[in-house]
Amino acid sequence: MAQEFRIWLKRRKFVAMSLAAGLPIFLPGRAARGSGGVLPGDRITLGFIGVGAMGRGHLSWFLKYPDVQVLAVCDVDRWRREHAQQKVQAAYAVQQPSRSFRGCACYNDLRELLAREDIDAVVIATGDNWHAMATVLAAEAGKDIYCEKPLSLTIYEARAMVRAVRRFGRVFQTGLQQRSAPEFRLACELVRQGGLGKVKHVFVNFPGTSSHVELPAEPVPDGLDWDLWLGPAPWRPYNRRFHPYGPPQGVVPWHFCRDFGGGNLTSNAVHAFDIVQWALNMDQSGPVEIIPPETGTVPYLTYRYATGTVLEVLPRLDPRYHEIPPDWDENTTIQPFGALFVGEEGWIHVGRQGFLRAYPPHLIEDYLARYDHGEAVGNHHRDWLEAIRTRRPAVADVEKGCRSTIVSHLGCIAHWTGRRLQWNPETEEFINDDEANRLRRRAMRPPWQV
Repeated sequence: MAQEFRIWLKRRKFVAMSLAAGLPIFLPGRAARGSGGVLPGDRITLGFIGVGAMGRGHLSWFLKYPDVQVLAVCDVDRWRREHAQQKVQAAYAVQQPSRSFRGCACYNDLRELLAREDIDAVVIATGDNWHAMATVLAAEAGKDIYCEKPLSLTIYEARAMVRAVRRFGRVFQTGLQQRSAPEFRLACELVRQGGLGKVKHVFVNFPGTSSHVELPAEPVPDGLDWDLWLGPAPWRPYNRRFHPYGPPQGVVPWHFCRDFGGGNLTSNAVHAFDIVQWALNMDQSGPVEIIPPETGTVPYLTYRYATGTVLEVLPRLDPRYHEIPPDWDENTTIQPFGALFVGEEGWIHVGRQGFLRAYPPHLIEDYLARYDHGEAVGNHHRDWLEAIRTRRPAVADVEKGCRSTIVSHLGCIAHWTGRRLQWNPETEEFINDDEANRLRRRAMRPPWQV
């Protein structure tokens, strides 16, 4: 009875707020938080945590969906949160007879947004240093979660995110949207079903990791909560290269600094690693050996799987180091975010926006008959919303996102140590390497901890 009263009181309060704001009246999405149900016809209520370049992009998409209502935005940058709030209110105002809408709140501190009981789910598009902490807090608050890639800043944080999502029964979608793109689904299906025979090599693009950097202190802009921007990361003085106040300038301007990201491997190559993991049936596992070029034994960052498949991170194939596949132009750049799979019976090269090439061509002819161009981001959002309603796993569930992100972290750690590393994907430990194992985790600045 007490639980039913709390639900009734929550809905009564929400309706009163809706009337005051000129909001179309609907009931908040969850019949009872944690019960797993979303009533048919109800809109899913969202809060956005981080509205920089990626967050603003997601916000634009979700504002198009009639079965979604954005109730709040949060950012430590005042300009960004206020512009996001204005964007939401302008989008919903056109649906009102009065052409007025004031139903979107904005917050500086994510904890205030997460405390709202009328928000069903959150979209997290902060910097990498906040992904784990924001996810754990959101799961504890009973919210379903869409979190941008890479899933975490460290291997430990990735696993902590899995534990929190599982413990609190949340639906989680990682922002690895190629899982929802038709060209990638087609290519991975072909590889998984043995269309190439045994896969010998896989090649992906975006080599390079981050480093320790020291930048001079600059005045913190008025309107930026720099301490909260840093959050769990080590304290360091503000510099505009980490965060240009106001309109976003680039997607991840801070990823060159090890305190905040892992460079290309975590910001970009993670998309390709996710496809490789999927195609090789490694969603519950990963590589067993990582060899960086710093060893002098390989020209590019190289991974080996227990199956014998070799994965390399490089811009293009080099005949000095690689056996060039039949009918392959040596000047071809490996597709950004895509992958080239080379098997005993042919190869397939997949990239974004419908890029698909294969040898021999008949490998994909049967598949192309049912190939349908779609919008990866939109499909990825819709998959998450449907998963929230049905309580099934999303296509890029937290475990898959965790495993793919760990591949990125393994490459970073190999570069940083400069050594050949042996990895046990079951225990998620390096074999006989204490230094590498220490790099699986970093201290988090109090009061933040996962």
